[in-house]
Parts: sequence; C-alpha cells; structure tokens
Amino acid sequence: MKKFLLLSFLLITGIMQAQETTGSIAGKLSDREMSGEPLPFANVLIKGSTKGITSDYDGLYILDKLQPGTYTLVFSFVGYETLEVPNVVVEAGKVTEVNTDLGSSAAALDEVVITTVSRRDSQVALLIEQKNSVNIKESIGAQELAKLGVSDAATATTKISGVTSSEASGDIFVRGLGDRYLYTTMNGLPIPSDDVERKNIDLGLFPTRVIQNISISKNYSAENSADQASGSIDITSRELKGNSELDLGVRFGANTNAVGEFSNFKVSPNQEDVYFGFYDQAIPTRFSLNNQGWDPGTAVFPVNRRYALTAGKEFGDLRVLLTATNSVDFEYNTGTFANYRNNDFEDGFTDATNYKKTDNNTALLDLGYQINDNNRIKATSLFINKVTDEVFEGGRNGEGIVFEESDRGDGFNQFVRDQNTKQTRLWVNQLHGFHDMWKGKNEIEWAAGYNMVDADEPNRIRNEVNIHPTEPILLGETNAYQQRKSVQQIDDIEFNAFFQDQYNFIEEDETQKKVFVKFGGNYRNKQRDFFSRFFGTEERDFNTVNPSSIDNFDGIFTTDNFNNRSLVFNTLNPDIYEASLESAAGFASFNYGNAKWNLNLGARFQKDEIDVIFDVNNYPQNLPNFVYKSYDNIYPSINFRFSPNEDSNIRLAASRTITLPEFKEIAPFEYVSQTGLVTRGNPDLEASTNTNLDLKYEIFPSSGELISLTGFYKRITDPINKARERGSAPVFSYFNAGEEANIYGLELEARMDVIENENEAGLDLAVSGNITRMWHSQDLKDVYDQEGRFIRTFRYNGKDEIGLQGASDWIFNASLNVSTETENPFTATLVGAYASDKIFALGNPESQRLDQIDIQYNDEIIEKGFVTLDLIMTKELNEHWEFQFRGQNLLNPEIERFQAIRPISGNVDESNQTVRSYDRGAVLSLGVNYSF
Repeated sequence: MKKFLLLSFLLITGIMQAQETTGSIAGKLSDREMSGEPLPFANVLIKGSTKGITSDYDGLYILDKLQPGTYTLVFSFVGYETLEVPNVVVEAGKVTEVNTDLGSSAAALDEVVITTVSRRDSQVALLIEQKNSVNIKESIGAQELAKLGVSDAATATTKISGVTSSEASGDIFVRGLGDRYLYTTMNGLPIPSDDVERKNIDLGLFPTRVIQNISISKNYSAENSADQASGSIDITSRELKGNSELDLGVRFGANTNAVGEFSNFKVSPNQEDVYFGFYDQAIPTRFSLNNQGWDPGTAVFPVNRRYALTAGKEFGDLRVLLTATNSVDFEYNTGTFANYRNNDFEDGFTDATNYKKTDNNTALLDLGYQINDNNRIKATSLFINKVTDEVFEGGRNGEGIVFEESDRGDGFNQFVRDQNTKQTRLWVNQLHGFHDMWKGKNEIEWAAGYNMVDADEPNRIRNEVNIHPTEPILLGETNAYQQRKSVQQIDDIEFNAFFQDQYNFIEEDETQKKVFVKFGGNYRNKQRDFFSRFFGTEERDFNTVNPSSIDNFDGIFTTDNFNNRSLVFNTLNPDIYEASLESAAGFASFNYGNAKWNLNLGARFQKDEIDVIFDVNNYPQNLPNFVYKSYDNIYPSINFRFSPNEDSNIRLAASRTITLPEFKEIAPFEYVSQTGLVTRGNPDLEASTNTNLDLKYEIFPSSGELISLTGFYKRITDPINKARERGSAPVFSYFNAGEEANIYGLELEARMDVIENENEAGLDLAVSGNITRMWHSQDLKDVYDQEGRFIRTFRYNGKDEIGLQGASDWIFNASLNVSTETENPFTATLVGAYASDKIFALGNPESQRLDQIDIQYNDEIIEKGFVTLDLIMTKELNEHWEFQFRGQNLLNPEIERFQAIRPISGNVDESNQTVRSYDRGAVLSLGVNYSF
C-alpha cells in the first residue's frame, strides 16, 4: 500500500509539472456596409502565427486553447480594410470577447469592444458553448441575470425553458419533475441540502453576487451522477474579473403586504438572541418553558435591506476574490387553510396569517493560483448563514376549527400560534485542478470537497387554545404537548471528489474532427445525525390556569405556576436517526465527430448504499428500526448531434438513470407543519428507474440569438409520490404508488434581437421566451404480498391513473429588454412567468375495501396556476455610480391549493374547495452600487 501511494503521488506530481492552462478569444464580426449585419467567412488571425479561423454564418468566431499572454488580432475580408487589434490579453480559464465591424474604410480602434469575462459569464460565450456542446444543455450567466434583475439561484433557474417552481412546496421542477428527480452541484461537486424535507439545497440561499453561471443539463451523460431523471443543476461560482474589482452596493425596499403591518410586524421571542443575522441561543430549550417568553415581539424597522461588498485583486499568479452579502427581508401574508378527510371538513382557519423575517449572510472566497504556465489550481469556500423567523397564527377572528378540540359543542373555537426559528449554517469547501498535457492532447480535471451543514430549529414555540366570546380562554386539552417548545437539529458532513481524464486523439482545429475518450470516477460519502425533541406543559387539572388573552401567554407560563404544580412539565423521548449515503462510480465515454456531426457514447457503473438507523416515537416497536438499501447498475448514455449548417443543430439523447429515495423519505420521523399537517417517511420506499429520450432542433440566427424546439419522453418505473396516509390524522408520506409513469413534452424557446441600433441615441430591443407543453400520467396500483394476498390499493374515486405530482401541463416564461447605447446606458427588463395547475399531493382511499374506495377517499390536492410579473430598471450615471429599481411579483397573484370534495351523504355533485390560499405581496426596492 505504501508503494502504491508513493507511486500515485509521483504520478500526480509528474502530471502537474507537465500541464498547461489555456484561454480563448471569441466575438462577433459585423458588416459596417450592411448596417451592422453579421459578416460571415471573414478571416481572424493571430498575428505572427498560423493560428486562425473564419467567422461563421452569424459572424461568430472563437479561437480556443490559447496560451495566456498578449496577442494582436488581424481581421480581414475581401474588399474590406484589414483591421489589427493589439494588446488582446488572454487569461487562463477566461474568454476575451473582441467584437467589431469591418468596412471599406479603416475602423478606429475605439470602435472595438474588448471585454475579458469568465468563460461562463458572457451570454455570447454561453451560446457558443451551448452550440458546440455534446449534451443538451442550457445556461444563464451573470450578465443576463443582472439584466433580468434576478436576485438568487432559485429564480435564475426558472428563466430556463421547462423550469418552474412550486409555491406550495418550494421545489424546483424541471419538465414536471421535482426535488427528488434533480441533482444539484456547485462547480461540478455535490452540495448538501439545508432542509430535512429536501434532497437539494434551497437555491434561494445563493445570491446572484456569488454566481458566475447556472446551467441545467436536461439529459444525462456518463460523467454525472445517475441519481437524476429531469437533469442536473450546476452552479458555477464567481471568479475575479480583470485585474481588480472593488464595489459596494446598498438596496432598500418593502413588501407591500408587510408595509401594512409596519408597526405590528410580529417576530418570535428568539429574535432577542439574533445578532447581525446570527442566532445564539441564550437558554437551552429544555429550560425555556418558564425562563423565556411565549408571546411574540415586534420587529424594529421591518423594511427590506441589503448590503454587498465585492473585492478582488490579482497578485502576480495569485487571483483573489471575496464577495459578501448581508440581507434582511420581511414578508407577510394572510389567507385561508382547510383540511378535509374522507370528503368531510375537519380543520380550518379563515385568517391563517404568517409573519416571516429572513436574515441571510453569504460570503464567497475564491483563490486561483497559476503555479506556472502549465497548470492552475482553484480553491473555493462558500459560507451561508440564514436565519428565518416565522410567526403563524390562525383563529384570532374566532372562526378557527381544530377537529381534536372542536367536538365539545359549547361554542368554543380554536386559536393556534406557531413560532419557529430556522438557522442554517452551510460551509462548502472545494479544491479544483485544471490541466492539459502534451499540448492539449490530454485534459485532466480533478476536484475534492468537504461540506458541513447545521440546519436547526433550536426553539420552536407552539400554543393551541380554545377561545369563546364571553368565556375564559382554555388551554388545549387533547394531549400534553399542545403547549410546547421543541428543538430539531440536523448535522451533515460530506466528503466528495471526482477525477476525469480526456485524451484527444485528434486536435479539433487541425482536421475539424473531434475524437476523444474520457474516463474517471466519482465518490460521495454523506453522514447525517438528526435529533428532535418536544418539551411540553399542561394543566394539572382542567381549567387550572387561564390566559387573560391570546396575547398574554407569558402571564401563565411562570415559575410560580410550575412550582405550585398548576402546570406540569412533560417531555418525550427524542426522535433520532443516523443516516449515511455512500456512492462510488466509474465511467467511460467515447466521442467521435467533425464539423457536421458528433456522437458520444458513455456508460457509468454506480453503486449507492443507503443506511438509516432510527428511533422515533409513533412507530411500532415490533418493526425493525433500520433500513439498508443497496443499488448498483450500469447506466448508459448516448448523445448525438448533427449540424446541417453552421447555424443549426439536431440533437438526439437517450439514457437510463435512477432516482434514489432520500433520508427524509425513508426515516419515519413525523414533521408537523404550522397548520398541523404531518409529513412522515416510509421505510418500505424503493428507488425508481428512469428511461430518458430527447430530440432537439436549435437554430442560432446570430451570436446572441437562439430558436429551439425539443421533444422529450420519460418513463419512470416505480415512481415516488407524496400522498396522504390512511387514518384520522392528516399525515402525508411517500409511496411507490404506481408501476409506471410516462411523460411526453415539447419545449419551444426563442431569444431574439428585435432592434439593434449602433448609434448612441438608439434603443436596443430584445425578447426571449419559452413555452413547455407536457402530457403525463401514472397508474395507481394494487399491492399484493408474495403469496398473492391483497395488501392495499392506491386507487380512489374511480381513478386507476393520474397525472404526475408537481407537473404542469403548460409552462411559460418571457422577458422584454430595452437598453440604450449611450455612454451611460439605461436598461429596463420586464419578466413574466406562468405555470398551469399541478398536483401538490396525490389522494388516497380511506378504506381498503375495494367496494368502498370510490366512496371513502380523499381526492388529490391541486396547486392552482398563476402569473408573475417583474420589472427591473437600471441606470448608469457614470463609470462609478449605478442605480436600480426592482418591482417583483407586481401582480401579487393569489396562491391557492384546492381539493375536490363530494359529501358522502346525499346526492351532491363534487365541488372544488380551497385548502390553502394567500398572496405574498409585491416587493418594491431601490438600490445603488458604487464601483471603484
């Protein structure tokens, strides 16, 4: 083993001494004699060398694999003046854009636009990458995100065709498939989830200031994890632009709903322990029943604010970038909540109200070091601290109904208050190496990451009481934990790594052929420790203590009342589980192509082992307290591209993948929402397998334009769904509810420059949009044991098939951008989006008697479609100052979930009943940015 390690070390050292890092020059040539039309087939040469290329039909060109240094570009065309552009700097891992025009007279050099940006920053560079990519891939860069006024990665993904988000669940859906079917990485390495309810991290935690580019690969390729069905999302973190950066930004704004609660915006007592966005619990939860308040406080100055700093500099071969953001946001909404069981109303509030304050601190440190001309390494550290404080109330108006308390028949109604603070601390550390060997023949990339997550609910406070217009307030009497404080802790530690080597048999710029093999491996080891515990109190005898009002619980939960035994202390054994995921994979692919076509064949062997040991309340003691699942298989992929001409591609992709069950979908821990709905894992859940097929036609009318049409099909065996459990409590769990799901879809996308004016007084007008239409269905199966005995059915209300959870039939995204060509430009962007109705959760039969499943059942819950509209306007005053106005969610649509209800008694038609509704409010803000 020692000899092997020594040999490996010497090999890696030798590789690093023999490698090089390259950059690119790219841009667009225009014809001055034809009013700025693209100039095809012009010559682009590097002076003093034989390196050169001709512009394509769109005037687009790229010179790749250039050694870092300073070059002189020579542009020429028959009958036109030759233009030389000196001092074009090429940097490792960057693309230098040189955009100009040619005419019959010589151009002045100040008409040549030269910018050096990250390879995955510029929209032109991204479209070049998409045009030449082996895979079906769509990306959006920092430049475009700034234009659209996007503030975080979650919003950024919804600007890509076929992508939408669920207001009800918070999930990102790609082609109708949500959280469990996606795979999220940062710089190619997996990043952990911050929430026990999610597989993927909340992309809203990533402000666009730390983003260089976001890409979604909608088809699987062998070098990526096979744990996906709809695709993988990769966030490329920011790097230093140019030689130095220093700018400051400040933004203030308000949520139109929250403004109405300006003097009475409620926050939990935990806010007394929040300092500069960091929560530091002063009193342990187990001692807080009488040593900390129960009543909410009031926020000071509930106005949205954001402060940002970016600083970076190049020190010889070392490039350093630090960007940090502090933001505080306030949101208020009120609406309705209802819960139906067996087509009968059980619980509901007509004044379900939520106050939400979010503190977010984000810091990104990026270090790039060029050891010599032959290799470069990159280190990235991302720290996120997010504190979300929510106060939920329902029943203040005297109309609240909670089934377990409402059967007394004495005129009492119910009031519930749930105050919860969630703190997420995420620290991602990555080390990357990018290398070429033998003058570009052999390209090696490796990376290793170490991630830590603390995602805690350190002190959740809940009260349930009975109120009457004339009688004293009564504490809930159904169980000992209706007045409680609870703690939940999630500690994740993860190590991950990958290595891949691409050997190029033929250099592309020599023969127009692209022949290479790529091989490598991935490893991921994720460990989670989960802990949750309730600390409750109840009266020694019924009606022993009575709050003077629902806003004075502090008056009864006192040390005196505990000492005189008016109140007694209760605690449950903690709910715990320990879980691990170990995934190891090796892959290989072969690529052969030329200027007309490209074929890539790949295969990946991946073994995934999931091990969960749990000890939770409300789980039968006679059942096993552990789950072990192991899946190993070969996952093939094929990607074919044919280019009929220089500005179009036809792509075909096919693959087989897997969808692993998540820890939270397996461990039978019950998580209670603010409204009392319970989500519980299912130890019997199994993985899904997926067959994926895509056919895409894309046209690139110019360097910044795109028109594409994609057809796709997916077959999912044993699809995983969220559905309601049988029983009296509103419990949702996860099931392989059907044998097979099928999804067919069409995507149409366009990005067009409607008006392009070269003069300073003119306006540029660009539009972009995408439309997705999907047809989807899955069967609802009957389950039998090995002896053929009936166990249960998922059929209900005459349905033996249903649509896929989370999938919208229609998805629309569109943007309109207007900008000036003046020295200090003005930009305005209008962005709209719509996703039609989607299933939030499947229904279920209440009875397992087959003659009753169409009579006693709960229908599926539907999330209603809605339209969003944002307006972003930016004005540069000079080279230093920039002002911006943002109007987000301007239409402020109602968010609604509904359920079809058919009363059991009488001949009454089915009708849709609202089970949740609210609106989020519009957010209006003004910001200023100063660049040194």
